[in-house]
Amino acid sequence: MSSAKIRRILVTNDDGIHAPGIRTLAKALASLGEVWVVAPEKTQNAVGRSMTLHKPLRLRQIRSRWFAVNGTPADCVTLALCKILESDLPVLVVSGINRGWNLGDDVTNSGTVAGALEGMLYGIPSMAVSLEDYAGASYAEAGQYAETLAKRILKSGLPEGTTLNVNVPSSKKIPIAGIQFTSLSQRRYHKPVVEKVDPRGGAYFWIAGQRESWAREKPSDHEAVENNLVSVTPLHLDLTDYEALNSLKSWGRTLTPKKRISVSSKLKGTKIKRV
Repeated sequence: MSSAKIRRILVTNDDGIHAPGIRTLAKALASLGEVWVVAPEKTQNAVGRSMTLHKPLRLRQIRSRWFAVNGTPADCVTLALCKILESDLPVLVVSGINRGWNLGDDVTNSGTVAGALEGMLYGIPSMAVSLEDYAGASYAEAGQYAETLAKRILKSGLPEGTTLNVNVPSSKKIPIAGIQFTSLSQRRYHKPVVEKVDPRGGAYFWIAGQRESWAREKPSDHEAVENNLVSVTPLHLDLTDYEALNSLKSWGRTLTPKKRISVSSKLKGTKIKRV
């Protein structure tokens, strides 16, 4: 088979290249194409879409088609698409399997989701997969759902500018009931800053707290996983509030200065100091 006919799939994550979730994901997708893994060399949780601009990025090959990067998930996808695979881009980008859900407003913090969004920005169908952080949670089962959804994406495609955010519950106590397509829930934290005292008496802080969720619209991702359903939420990066945009247009006339001062009139008569 010629290289032009090989269907490549790019896998990344934010838990690091040695995390069990990425190994399971790569194995689950192997039947669908040639899997390439480009992932952070160490954990990069909650970095969102941040990119490394203040230091050089290093690319280290672990084994055939596996590469570690000293950067973020967005760095990894950018390097993979613009350097490693530039001559034969993948047909799919999948990020995960993350240890712990990425639900609701938390998606803007998630490095896992960022990896998928970066693929989408390059015009490649993309998906993020996360698993409940619970002792009985099965990466293998999450991998099966990832494979099923990946097959459908490869067959049907995704709407332009859309990526899928997938969250899989644990099935140790109750079997997973199926898949539900959902909206993002609102996520807030009760007492999000936890203060502690170190052995020398100095204060230090953890950003933590108890998560609270409620639906913007039903069904929400939080409700789905609470009902032991796999949540699949379509995401896009256009954060414009179009309803607010229309209402704010009426502000335009009132915000325009009545007397406009041109740059030339402001400079007229100004003495220029030569140095």
